[in-house]
Amino acid sequence: MRSILTALAASTIMTGAAFADAHALSGDMRIVSDMSNPAPRAVMEGLVADFGEMHPDLNIELEIVDRDGWKGQIRNALSSNPPDVINWYAANRMMPFVNAGLFEDVSDLWDEIEGLDSVKGALTIDDKQWGVPYTYYNWGLYYREDIFAELGIEEPETFEQEMANCQVILDSGRKCYAIGTKFLWTAGGWFDYMNMRTNGFDFHMELARGEVEWTDDRVRETFANWRKLIDMGAYIDDHQNYSWQEALPFVANGEATHYLIGNFAVAPMRDAGLTDEQIDFYQFPAINPDVEMGEDAPIDTFHIPAGAENKDAAREFLKFVTGADVQTAINGPEVKDGDTVTKPGLGQLPVNAASAVEDDEFLNQGFEMLTENATGGIAQFFDRDFPAEMAAAGMEGLQEFMVFPDNLDDILQRLEQTRQRVYAE
Repeated sequence: MRSILTALAASTIMTGAAFADAHALSGDMRIVSDMSNPAPRAVMEGLVADFGEMHPDLNIELEIVDRDGWKGQIRNALSSNPPDVINWYAANRMMPFVNAGLFEDVSDLWDEIEGLDSVKGALTIDDKQWGVPYTYYNWGLYYREDIFAELGIEEPETFEQEMANCQVILDSGRKCYAIGTKFLWTAGGWFDYMNMRTNGFDFHMELARGEVEWTDDRVRETFANWRKLIDMGAYIDDHQNYSWQEALPFVANGEATHYLIGNFAVAPMRDAGLTDEQIDFYQFPAINPDVEMGEDAPIDTFHIPAGAENKDAAREFLKFVTGADVQTAINGPEVKDGDTVTKPGLGQLPVNAASAVEDDEFLNQGFEMLTENATGGIAQFFDRDFPAEMAAAGMEGLQEFMVFPDNLDDILQRLEQTRQRVYAE
């Protein structure tokens, strides 16, 4: 595989010589990464290859694990024979491991890395930093622009316009939204937006912190707005049987027109044969005009386990991946020559403010939305903002609601019982 930095050097942004003075490292370094989808995996393998070239006396072992499976494996990995570097997530998702003493304090690195100030808060607990970011990405509605043109509808600005568009789409024999809730978390994205648009970002965070009852009338209003789409038949049938990837063909084949998802789905959409002329993106429309527009923009991270054996090498690796030039390289779109990948890329947004944003339509749209139009605040995503047990129970309830909306009262009672237990602990 052509390395990340070799491909980047061809565009004259940087060369490997930029790291000629890097601290010499030796011994073994183990990295466990959940970057298991094809494009992220290629980026991770390229990063390891480049870092290895910089440190020829360092033996690096990279293990790629399933992204969904890793969520249930990480605690055991941190407790028994921990690696030197792992992938995880920012904010509340890292808190249990910080509180358990399983993550290393890397505050010293933040004094050495410039350009990360805007995302520092998401890695901070008790005024210390417990990892570093390596990418973040916007969520929003990706849609079939060509079908919109065929049906004579335009991007909506309000929820009423969204529903009106949806009715036109349904009348054409299509579904409005593809979604796969087999692994639950995609339903969390819909709740985030429905709640932030109904009640605002601050209220959403109050709910995440356990300060609001799930049976609160304002939460019920969120579900009432969401049910309007469910009752229309807006979502593809049997979505509980699909992963998010398995639901993509509904959009690619034109059986559904939208996908509320993160920017990481753009590359698979292109791989499915959709062109940039066929797909476009817009910000989730306003529901309550009195609340600002909050957005989901999850931050993915690297951490050093407290029990790591080669912390010197791990620290250098974290500094390496957060550098402005490396951030530019890995977060740009994947570049291909025919079927050959000439530069792997995450197709997401760099976390370093000194980085460049690649000239990609969807990256630029996401960057503009997050920097100019996300006036309400930036959420990390349902299963990151809520404590793990609350998030797990919540996402089960959200999926159940999408399939059986008449169960709402029972769902909210269960979630409220969970809230009282989880936050009391």
